[in-house]
Amino acid sequence: MTYEIAFLGPKATFTDLAVSRLFPDAKKIPMPTILDCLDAVEKGEVKLALVPIENALEGSVNITIDYLTHEAQLPIRGEIIIPIQQHYMVHPNHNDPEFKPDIVYSHSHAIAQCHKFLHRELKGIPYEYTTSTAAAAKMVKENPERKIAAIANEIAAEEYGLVITNRNIHDYSHNHTKFVVISHEEVEYHGHLAAEGGRKTTLMVMLPADYTGALHQVLSAFAWRKLNLSKIESRPMKTGLGDYLFIIDVEMAMDEVLIPGTIAELEALGCKVSVLGSYPSFSVKNSVMQG
Repeated sequence: MTYEIAFLGPKATFTDLAVSRLFPDAKKIPMPTILDCLDAVEKGEVKLALVPIENALEGSVNITIDYLTHEAQLPIRGEIIIPIQQHYMVHPNHNDPEFKPDIVYSHSHAIAQCHKFLHRELKGIPYEYTTSTAAAAKMVKENPERKIAAIANEIAAEEYGLVITNRNIHDYSHNHTKFVVISHEEVEYHGHLAAEGGRKTTLMVMLPADYTGALHQVLSAFAWRKLNLSKIESRPMKTGLGDYLFIIDVEMAMDEVLIPGTIAELEALGCKVSVLGSYPSFSVKNSVMQG
């Protein structure tokens, strides 16, 4: 099946790379923001969206989590984790070892991931955020007369005809980003280059009130059933200061006994529980991304 997939554009973003790895035959539709991608699925304009939800260094992408927990009932149908490799690039007109830009453009997360390089090699040069790393590369391409540079991936350099003058400028080599597939419908996975890494179930849990031991009781419901949790995160409920909900990733698919039993126990405690998705998890190795 060939899917139409909304992704955070323009071409050659890390999200674009993730789509290509998971759905190599998809019709890719770039969108300017994460919210546009999710809105397109909610309105039925596309079947799927693929959006970032977590980075190993910068943490959760709150705009994605808040949309899925507050704005719409859009299930998570899969996730893919890819390595993030950032490069410093300039327009061919400025391919000179002595060139120093007046400003560096990139996504806020990319800037945060490359602080050591910026401080060491471009100290004092300001930077400005763009909606994506590829948008930064596109800006450099479209403004050859300006003394500007971008931080983006290798595919962006190829797509927009830029020269990479410094490779792998990210602070940490183990940086990865997790992307989620969002769709109202079940999704088929065929022919991608990723290796399946198991299945997960993501729950949203709202505690009935702030009382001593409430979170301990919630976690105990998973613990005594020996359910492995790979993530637990609090997010504001947006109902008042100090009101939080919890996003919990369980390292197994939805079954007929353990997870339903956990949900029933939590509801008996007065919690409100929603299943955000039960889905396959995929990952891409560094060697595959470089190949």
